Order: sequence, then structure tokens, then C-alpha cells
Amino acid sequence: MIKPYLYVNKTKEKGRGVFTKEAIPAGTQIEVSPVLVLSGNDTSIVDKTKLHNYIFLWGVRETRSCIALGFCSIYNHAYDPNCEYEMDFDAETMAIKTRRDIKKGEELSINYNGDIEDKSPVWFDVKRK
Repeated sequence: MIKPYLYVNKTKEKGRGVFTKEAIPAGTQIEVSPVLVLSGNDTSIVDKTKLHNYIFLWGVRETRSCIALGFCSIYNHAYDPNCEYEMDFDAETMAIKTRRDIKKGEELSINYNGDIEDKSPVWFDVKRK
């Protein structure tokens, strides 16, 4: 399920991103998408490809990874994101939920570190506001 008001568009500095055509209230689940779970061995192979930038660590011990279908892998990173994601390891899905009210036309973001409070460096330069 992806809300029909979401769309992918190019950004000036980050490639593609996910945006909204409508205002969205805080706490709204905007996407639930299936994932393709990769073994540890497959993860080490994918890490050497362009797909590295689009996978998420997977499992309680994070020994595997996943490729999220839907828009999940297109949301850009922010240390103070307006959305958060939740993984359901049993159902093999990822859900995206808004953390605050979102304005029409605004880009949606998640923290790639998984925890919205985690300010650890990611594998690319991040412009801080």
C-alpha cells in the first residue's frame, strides 16, 4: 500500500526523492511495502554494487539485508526526518509513518541509521541545516 498522493521526483542535490501532492497529518501510515530479504552472502555481494545505497540491514541481529519494494528505498536521509520506518521481520514488510504534519509538496525523509535519534555518520556526506 502506497498512498496515492505520494510521488517520486528529482531533487536538486540528492537524486530522486519521495514527495507528497497533499498535506499529511502527523502519525499517518503512508506506505507498507514488501521486502526481498537477502542472505548474509548475498548482502556482501550487493554491497559491492550500486544497490548498496538502496538496501536496509535486516533482522534482529542485522546479519542480512533487504531490498524494499515500493518507494521505501527512494526516501532520502535526514538526521531530523519527517517520517520513520518500521520493519516487520515476520511479514517481511516495511512501513513508513509521518512523525509530524507534512506540507503539500514537501519531500519526505527517513533516518538511514534506523533510529530517528541516531546522529551517527552515514556512508556519504550529509548537508546539515
